[in-house]
Amino acid sequence: MSNNRHVVPNPDGGWDVKRPGAQRASSHHETQAGAEHRAKEIVGNLGGGEVVIHDRHGQIRDSDTVAPGNDPNPPRDTRH
Repeated sequence: MSNNRHVVPNPDGGWDVKRPGAQRASSHHETQAGAEHRAKEIVGNLGGGEVVIHDRHGQIRDSDTVAPGNDPNPPRDTRH
């Protein structure tokens, strides 16, 4: 089972945290920031994974790896 979660707009207002392929939301929040925070808590408690954030139109706008997940695009080390 995937530890990943998506933050998606709810058609009735607010934002939902959903597991990929799930019909029902794991949780519902008034703000996108609240849903994103809860999604990161859930993923962290499950051992890490990806949190994918959608915009109001359902398009993916960002994603974040929650440790100890495997970040496919880790930040570059800019130290020289």
